[in-house]
Amino acid sequence: MTRPVPPPVRLADAIACQLDQLADQLAQLSPDQAAQVTARVLDAETGVLGGVLHLLVTGSVFAKEQAERGVLPAEVCLALGRGANELHDIALDLEEHQGALQRLGSQPATAVSKPPAAPAPLVVRRRR
Repeated sequence: MTRPVPPPVRLADAIACQLDQLADQLAQLSPDQAAQVTARVLDAETGVLGGVLHLLVTGSVFAKEQAERGVLPAEVCLALGRGANELHDIALDLEEHQGALQRLGSQPATAVSKPPAAPAPLVVRRRR
């Protein structure tokens, strides 16, 4: 007899499915709508990115406790911790651009459809 799938596992599966659906819909949105959705997703406090970061930090704490008990290898704990730290750094980098996405998302669709006077270069030096 197979064991029933616990509700948190079903929830994780449902969230993954919804994220796939959101990505599919994002690809079909107008630029202003896509900017609105992207700005909300990338919000480090209340968006998907913030939620995933919180989940990864929580998983890291769990893995640390289990590694200290000898149940998980220390590498699992270290990898989750490193992942949480790197995602946090990425969230900080993206936070700088939140305003630009929000401004684009709040423009009327007619204003968004006009091309810029001069295209912006896509090569930008990244700070570290």
